[in-house]
Amino acid sequence: MSFLTAKDAGLTGCTRCGRVWPEGTADCGRCGARLQPVETRSLQKVWAWWLAGLIFYIPANLMPMLRTATLAGAQENTILGGVIELVAHHNYGVAAIVFFASILIPIGKFLAIGYLALAVGTEARIGNHRHLHLYEVVEFIGRWSMIDVFVVAILSALVRLGFVATVHPGPAAAAFALSVAFTMLSAQSFDPRLIWRGERARNEDP
Repeated sequence: MSFLTAKDAGLTGCTRCGRVWPEGTADCGRCGARLQPVETRSLQKVWAWWLAGLIFYIPANLMPMLRTATLAGAQENTILGGVIELVAHHNYGVAAIVFFASILIPIGKFLAIGYLALAVGTEARIGNHRHLHLYEVVEFIGRWSMIDVFVVAILSALVRLGFVATVHPGPAAAAFALSVAFTMLSAQSFDPRLIWRGERARNEDP
């Protein structure tokens, strides 16, 4: 079983609105976006942003995310250390949210983006609807990845009790924010049209 792709028909699809235009058309007549042909070279941007995000994610988990100063002394917590402390104080709901948004989601995004980039790296590789669904999930959950940074920012703004207690963001906050931003750019650089090219190659195999 085989089917005709837009590329085979001499058409180029707009990545913003989805409408197809004849090859050689510079801009989409519907939304005005720049039309780009489907090519695996676009994966270079995906891998570059992916690697940058991974590089910053490592110190984001090793350095302190939050610095708290009270009359009893100063305390620093990493992301995982903060989760453990929240559990120790029986704040299970908040601990679950932070663990899910700051650890599970970023790691899941790294794995998903890397898998998608490998799956569509060449025309001989397999692509299908499951890959498209995975790409849509990555796009959807990306907006929740900054929740840990938001919590730190809110605490830093609200907890200003003079000599009693102060809360400051640690160096991990900046590293984590950069890691999230780079992985979002990596996901946005991924061209989902490559998935269908892989699907075509799979269906043409004997």
